[in-house]
Amino acid sequence: MDKYLVSYLHCSFCGFLQTEEPYWLNEAFEHAISLWDTGILSRNYYAAKLTAVIIFFLFNSKAKFLDYGGGYGVLTRLMRDMGFDFYWYDLYASNLFARGFEYVSGPDNIELVTSFESFEHFVNPLDEIEKILAVSKNVFFSTELLPPKIPQPHDWWYYGLDHGQHLSFYSSRTLAYIAMKYNLNFYSNGTNIHLYSATPINNRLFNSLLYFVNYGPFFVVKKLMKSKSLGDVSYLNSKHHTRK
Repeated sequence: MDKYLVSYLHCSFCGFLQTEEPYWLNEAFEHAISLWDTGILSRNYYAAKLTAVIIFFLFNSKAKFLDYGGGYGVLTRLMRDMGFDFYWYDLYASNLFARGFEYVSGPDNIELVTSFESFEHFVNPLDEIEKILAVSKNVFFSTELLPPKIPQPHDWWYYGLDHGQHLSFYSSRTLAYIAMKYNLNFYSNGTNIHLYSATPINNRLFNSLLYFVNYGPFFVVKKLMKSKSLGDVSYLNSKHHTRK
């Protein structure tokens, strides 16, 4: 039975859809991760592979990165285990798996921000996107695109009527409009994986990396990157002893 039957407001100009004022948020976010999110681990593992190939082939893999809306820290830990210098930030969830690698804003440049399954949670999307862009103009993120014809509440699973955590829904036109507003380049697989970048990239290469992620590209990353797992133990030990 659907718990959150709400009204939706549609912007025909920009193709954006949002719920009415979400008065139910305290109840919906009593737990940061929804009871219905049974795919959380498999999704993070897949997101880590996508992120690894996109960073390795299109960005500076030796730079620093941030997972915004990082949940329990699964993706941050997976990325560090693969050799990428990732950090975690989430205003609502507890960092369980990447403790010690919380993001602290400072002079260090962040090459790219990831934000998987977060955009649909934003109450004020432009405010949140501006916070992300203040960290980096390169943003690799996921959110399901609205179908061309706006679905009725019971006709699209992504509304999330059981948990009430999905508030904002974007079409390709919406995301392109945001890119134009902030002078960014926009790339997408046309369904749920998207990229904003400060400089142009090869669109064909971007989509090829996503499509063939389970084949050659990811094996190249695994072979050439060096895991930070053991190094992180030494770092955390030294950090712990320094505080004593």
